[in-house]
Parts: sequence; structure tokens; C-alpha cells
Amino acid sequence: MTGGATVAVVMMVLAALAALASAGRAWGTEEARGNRTAARREVTYDGRALILDGSRRMLFSGDMHYPRSTPEMWPGLIAKAKKGGLDVIQTYVFWNAHEPVQGQYNFDGRYDLVKFIREIHAQGLYVSLRVGPFVESEWKYGGLPFWLRGIPNITFRCDNEPFKRHMQNFVTKIVNLMRDEHLFYPQGGPIIISQIENEYKLVEAAFHSKGPSYVHWAAAMAINLQTGVPWMMCKQDDAPDPIINTCNGLICGETFLGPNSPNKPALWTENWTSRYPVYGQDQRYRSAADLAFALALFIARKKGSFVNYYMYHGGTNFGRFASSYVTTSYYDGAPLDEYGLIWQPTWAHLRELHAAVKQSAEPLLWGTYSNHSFGQQQEGHVFATESECVAFLINFDKHKISTIKFGEEVFQLAPKSISILSQCRELVFETGKINVQHGLRTAQVVQSLNHVDRWKIFKEPIPTVPSKISHGGNQLYEHLSTTKDETDYLWYLTTYNYRRNGNGQLVLHVEAHAHILHAFINNDYVGLVHGSHDQRGNIVLKEPISLREGRNFISLLCVMVGSPDSGAYMERRVFGVRKVSIKRRQQRPHFMDNEMWKHQVGLSGEINKIYTPEGSTRAEWTALDRSMHLPLIWYKTTFDTPWGNDPVTLNLSSMGKGEVWINGESIGRYWVSFKTPSGQPSQSLYHIPQYFLKTGDNLLVLMEEIGGDPLQITVNTMSIARVYGNVSEFSTPSLLSRENHPSVHLRCQKGKRITDIEFASYGNPVEDCRESGQSCHGSCHAEMSEFIVKNACLGRRKCVVPVRAAKFGGDPCPGIAKSLSVVAICG
Repeated sequence: MTGGATVAVVMMVLAALAALASAGRAWGTEEARGNRTAARREVTYDGRALILDGSRRMLFSGDMHYPRSTPEMWPGLIAKAKKGGLDVIQTYVFWNAHEPVQGQYNFDGRYDLVKFIREIHAQGLYVSLRVGPFVESEWKYGGLPFWLRGIPNITFRCDNEPFKRHMQNFVTKIVNLMRDEHLFYPQGGPIIISQIENEYKLVEAAFHSKGPSYVHWAAAMAINLQTGVPWMMCKQDDAPDPIINTCNGLICGETFLGPNSPNKPALWTENWTSRYPVYGQDQRYRSAADLAFALALFIARKKGSFVNYYMYHGGTNFGRFASSYVTTSYYDGAPLDEYGLIWQPTWAHLRELHAAVKQSAEPLLWGTYSNHSFGQQQEGHVFATESECVAFLINFDKHKISTIKFGEEVFQLAPKSISILSQCRELVFETGKINVQHGLRTAQVVQSLNHVDRWKIFKEPIPTVPSKISHGGNQLYEHLSTTKDETDYLWYLTTYNYRRNGNGQLVLHVEAHAHILHAFINNDYVGLVHGSHDQRGNIVLKEPISLREGRNFISLLCVMVGSPDSGAYMERRVFGVRKVSIKRRQQRPHFMDNEMWKHQVGLSGEINKIYTPEGSTRAEWTALDRSMHLPLIWYKTTFDTPWGNDPVTLNLSSMGKGEVWINGESIGRYWVSFKTPSGQPSQSLYHIPQYFLKTGDNLLVLMEEIGGDPLQITVNTMSIARVYGNVSEFSTPSLLSRENHPSVHLRCQKGKRITDIEFASYGNPVEDCRESGQSCHGSCHAEMSEFIVKNACLGRRKCVVPVRAAKFGGDPCPGIAKSLSVVAICG
């Protein structure tokens, strides 16, 4: 950096301070501060931030969805979020969970929204309530109740009177519920902001003139409810005043156009912590460094004052609530994983960032802003008041360290990293350097379900054309309209009279707009075909078949793996079998689309609820036999509740596809046979909440569609069995530590202690070496390393080991940059 550029930066900061001192600031004088404290229980906003009781606030938020965990988990999840530096918990409100039948409401158990919000309030956090009521959220039908499809003349999410009437009824229901429970901030509650609609700009153009008018209607409807707190719309650049437009995405510091009024603050409602997983795709995690970079950039470039992580805890898509192809596990790589365990280093690295930003909240919220370029890929952003200053120094180069001079100091910026300087001179945080603990999650087998005599099976009957099936006609019925989305399964049944005429192979050809299709001829399995998340549209089954002379029964099982969750005109989406034909080589196909078809909704085992303790007594279970590898088999066994409080999972890697129930509670769909490009299942471990378990035998029931081996299923517990850290002597000390120098901080999850030190080296150990053994030692190693670390850590839940030569008996290799690397076992 040139000397002239250095002077320019200094003059930039001094000019900002001088301008501020001469002009004063509306929110920084003692008089203004007095005004802020005078008003109470009020939420407003201006161009810099949400304002609570007259004070601008820097707020960090995280999405947790109450139906994706259990009430027993909520207190622990919220406590960990608070400890992670969050101020706000954000959640959607799920219309189809609360009003599954028109006019019949459910706010019990996992759907007890009031209890969830009260728990957040009890722990001293605020709430961002995304009422929607369309939510998308990889949730079936985007949160809209399926019964809406049956409303005459309805078109979802546009200026359509039937839809607006029902939407307003539900939004009003939720607002009144919150108001009656005194949960809005002006009433003394925790709700400080609400959201109406959700990412509507993505579909608005499809509705032509009825799109913009719907946006204005929704905004006016929400405002007229007079909640006393602001409303927002995400991804809606033209959100009508006074609605705040907000950003969703991976890099809102780069993509957000900003508030559509100088009087609105920059809010980021979805900072994606990973990408939601779908069957057939590998999990895509987002690094802690990338998350931190994106957050700091939004604050620096956009003057952001509210950032929400989507998700902070993803949880589990219990039952059939996941949308098309979405796995049961939801955002497992969030700061709190699916089971509620702390995901390291993401949780701790973001916690450090929150502390660094909060330390400079005063200049960020009230200071004068200025920026400067240090090169093609380096820039600085400065916020200064009369007495405080904070700078963000940014290096966009992904590969090279950048050295710049800022003020009187020289700073080395790590590749793709942002350095935060308190008082514009003291380095307090670097997004690209991870100095916090890492953790490795381990699934430990506690019970193998390999006892043949403890398993029973029930063969799902293959229906033909019984007269009791009422759904019939000369057409192929649409799937969702027929099932009402109450089951994944719809049988298409017909007969075919075959007369032998020549030779040649017969081929069954079926086109279906579905996720999976199974075909049976005369109760014999023909085969299956399935689609994928990224290849929407028809799936085609083309299989050779054998027919007997005379009447033949054709049974087609159409399967949905979740309903759609987004897009325009959702009420018009059609699914199911579309075309059926039988063809002999060199002859014209015999089309069967308009012949007599009958339909059976759901499976026999579903109809009789044989997955429940009571319903299972109604099925004729038999001993495990060779048919266990065939499709459409129900399996039943019992297992013991694991000892302790560690999260419990089922390893279903030996199975195919289906759904699993524990004591009558569905823990979701599984589809381990749909391998990813890497050759692994998208998900093989399935979470069993502790609340679903009994003290004695637990009933396990699986509906297996494709075929699998239940004898290889295991019950596991999940824990962070190994923790490790690597900290340089030149690292920035943690703002959250009492230590004034770099230190390795290790902590086991609640209920566990450090039982062993696998590796410890002060010197230049091999970076990221997580296995024990001498091979991890570099050319420099203090012989006392293991002794010192064991003395500090063994038998404790947490420990701190300073990274300094004196701690290890002196400098083992002068002139060499040193670090401390530790790998510990928690048990």
C-alpha cells in the first residue's frame, strides 16, 4: 500500500470524526440517550436498525422450527442458542400443521407455538415470527393446508378473493392468539417483528396484474392487524411502506440491493448455514469461515443490523411433512445439529464473531460510515463516532494473503477473510482463521436388532380390483386430489384380457408424474422406476412382462415422496399415473388410459394403523422368512431404551425405502437405497427423540417398499466423542475468554468429561492432524506437551491451555512460529 493511500485512510477516519463532532448525531447525544430510556415497550425502526425502547439494536437471530423438534428439546436448544450469542429466535408458523382440517385447529405437542415462544421469552430472547402463512421451508405444500385446493375458484397467493379470505382468517387467528397471550413486545412479550408472505417476488410475475395488487393487499392486511411491531417481507424489493424488505441468501452482503427506503434498516432474514439435503444428493456443508465472512460483509457493506441464520437448528422432518425428495434430517450442519448437539467449529466461531460485533455496536449503529479501496480485491469499511471507531478490512482473494497498511499499523489479511478492528486499530476477530474447538460426531452402536425371532413381518396385500374400492371410472385419477395428501400411496388397478396372438415379448409402458412407481402383474412384482429432485416431470417404467391367457390384473402403486413446497399456481399441480400401454414387438401398443380403472388410497397397513401399539394387534404378523427382501413388507420388533441422555438414532443403511415409526410416532421417511454420486445414502441415521421412547420395550415398525435386511438395523447413540483445537501463538485472543493471550479451549458436551488426550504438541505440529501418533509431530515439539495438557484437562468437562512457551518449559525451537495442537476424547 502506498504512503499516499495510508494518509488517505487516516484522513478518511479523521474527517468522519470531525464531521460527526461538528454536526452532532441524532441518536448519539446525551439528550437522545435520555429520550431512548424514556420510552418503554416499543418497537420502531429507522435507516440503521430496529429500535427497542428508543435504542437501536444490533441483533443476531437463528431459525428454529418448533414442529421439527419436541417440546422437551426446546429449552436446551434455546439455551445453546443464547450461549452462542443470539438475541432472537426466528420461526415460521405452519398453517397446515395448525389447521389440518378446515376450522379444526391443533396447537398441541410439537405444534404448541405459544409454549415455544414463552420458553424463548423465559430465557431472555426475542422472537421474529414469520406468519407467512406460505412458508416454503422444504415443508409439504409450503405450509398451506391441502383443503384449500377444494375451495371453489381459488388461486393461491395472488389477488384472489377466496384465497385472501382464508389467508386473512388464519393470519388474524395467529395474531389474535399472540395478542391474547400478551406475546407482542409492547405487551411485555418477546415478539419484536413479524413477516407476511415469503419470497413472493420469485412467483409474482406469473400472476401478472394480480401479483402486485396481492402484495399491497397483504401488506395492508398485516398492518391493519395493529400488532405494535414492524412487519417485513423477504425477497420483496418493492415491499410497500411501512413493510421492511429483507434479504434471503448465501451472500446478501453482495447481492442485497438494500432497503427500498432510507428510513428502513438492512435486515438479513436467511443466512443459509448449509443447503437443505435431498435424497440422491450428497450433503453440502458450509464452512464456519464462509458463514462468518458473509455475515461480517453484510454488516460492513450494507450497514446490516439484523442477521438471522437459516437454520440455527434444523431438526427433523417427522412424519410426512418434508417436501418433495427432502430428507428427514433438516439442515444437520447448522450451528446446532439435527439432534441439538453443538456443531463445531461453526457454533463457536460465530459466537466469537457475535462478540466482536457487539463490542463495537455503538459506532456500527450510530457512527458515520466511510469506505476505501486498498486494491482490486481489498477494501475497508469504517464506522466512527466521536469516541469509538470500528473497521472491517476485507480480502476477497481466495488464495493469497494480502498485506495492507491501515492507520499506523500493518495488517496481514488471510485469504478470503475479514479482519475486524476495534477502535480501528486493535485486531479482535478474523473470519478466515478458526481458533475455536472442532468436534467429531460419533454414532455408537448400543443395540443390534439381529435376533431373527424378535422380528415379525406383515406382507402388504397387493390389491387387484375388489368391488369395495369406490374410486373408479374410465380415467386415471390425479394423485393428490384423490389421496388429499394424507398418504404417499395411491393404487391404480385395472384388468387386461389377453389373447395369445403370435410370438414376441410383451412390454408394459407406464408414464407417471410421481416420485416412484411400482408395477405388479397378477400380484407378481414387475419392477420400479423413480425420479430425482433435479429431474422433475414424468418418470417412465418400461418393463417386459408375461401375461396369462384371459384376464390379468394390473396393479400400479404411485408414490409421492413429499408434496411440492413452492412455485406459482400450486393448486393446479397434477401428479399420478398419466399413460399406460402394453405393446408387443412390431405391433401397435394397446393404450389403457381410458379403460376402467379403480383406485385404492393408501396401504392396508396404513389404513389399519398397524404401526401403532393398538393397531399392530390387528395385523396377522408372521415369522421372518425369505420374503423379507421383497417389496411392500411391514416389519415389527422391539428394542430397549439406551441408557443415558445422548441422542438416539436408528441406522437404516441396510434398508431400501419407506417410513419408520417408534411407539406409533413417525420419525419420517427413509430412502437409503437412493445413493448419492459418491455412492453413499443421503441419510442413513434417523433421529428418535427421547420423548418418543418408553422406559421399557419400544415398538419399532417399518414399512419397506423396495426390500431390505432388517437384521442389520442398529440402535445408536450420538455424541461428540473427539474434540480438538489448533491455535497459533500469534492468534487473536478470544474476546470471550479471561485469558489475554491465545489459548486452546476444549469442552465436552454436557454429561461427559475428557477421558484421554490422544495427541498434544506445542511446536509446529502437522496442521489438522486429528489422529494420534508421532506422525503428527512436526520438526519442533515440546516434550512436556502431553504432560501439561493432561494435567490441565483430564477428568474435566472443559479446560483452557495457554499457547505460550513458558507454559511448556521454554521455547523448544526459537525462531520458528509455534502453535498448540490437542486432540481429546470425551466420555
